[in-house]
Amino acid sequence: MGKRVTTRRRVPEGFRDAVGELEFWRDGVLGVRKRDGTLVEIAEDTLVAAKVVPDPPRRRA
Repeated sequence: MGKRVTTRRRVPEGFRDAVGELEFWRDGVLGVRKRDGTLVEIAEDTLVAAKVVPDPPRRRA
C-alpha cells in the first residue's frame, strides 16, 4: 500500500493499463488512485501484470 504501481488488466476490448498509488488490495480487488484523482478498482482475476514503479521525476520551477 502507498507504493506507485503500474497495472495491466483484461477488458472486453483487449487490455487496459493504470498507473497510480496502490490504495488497497482486499477481497480480490485492487484500488489504484491515478494522478487525476480517479480511483480504478481492478478485479484480481482480470489482472495480467503489476509492478512497483519509481515516482515520476520532479518538475523544476
